[in-house]
Amino acid sequence: ASHTPGTGDKIPVLDSAVISTRGQIRVAGITFPTRFRFTHEAGQGYRHYAEATLFGRPIMKINERYLDGQARMELPVGVIENEPKVDMAANLGLWGESIWLPTIFLTDPRVRWEAIDSTTARLIVPFEDGEDSFTVFFDPETGLIDHLQAMRYKGTTDAEKTLWINEVLGWAEFHGLMVPSPAAVTWADEGTPWLVLTLDDVAYNVDVTKYIRAKGP
Repeated sequence: ASHTPGTGDKIPVLDSAVISTRGQIRVAGITFPTRFRFTHEAGQGYRHYAEATLFGRPIMKINERYLDGQARMELPVGVIENEPKVDMAANLGLWGESIWLPTIFLTDPRVRWEAIDSTTARLIVPFEDGEDSFTVFFDPETGLIDHLQAMRYKGTTDAEKTLWINEVLGWAEFHGLMVPSPAAVTWADEGTPWLVLTLDDVAYNVDVTKYIRAKGP
């Protein structure tokens, strides 16, 4: 059973999260101020809604979801769905973003950790009937996560995966939990972050049954 995060001595079980952020996204080489909302059924699926702006006005809206093991992306260039490589990438996205629901890495029985050395570990997560994994790097002084990375498909036609890096730039406390903020996401072949986010708010253990299947804000 879940309970309020940050209370008592037990590790809180997080069933859901609605994460509101602001930041920047780079599209086709151009960086736009952007607001995101990430809605998660913990370890099961997500919905992303984003509005990129120019001079304060929305110029691009993005609706993405990964539900029931199927990814669907509604982008300005069209709809992407029924793509196995996108499903695999979305599953890594689900677990990468779960760093904002950090206790799931301890409470979900499908998740496993394997030590590599004193500051590095392998995080193994479920995917369909098998598994996928991240390499997680810890700050030797604080013991907190510095960054995590995985090999991930970047596009539907890519023959090879690309190194995908999720970097923790700072930590903030929400409801008694320390979560990354700001954070940055980089494709290794691009060299610099294409996405930088700062959290405005997080709501845990709310009923997202309908909201996660909706569209828009």
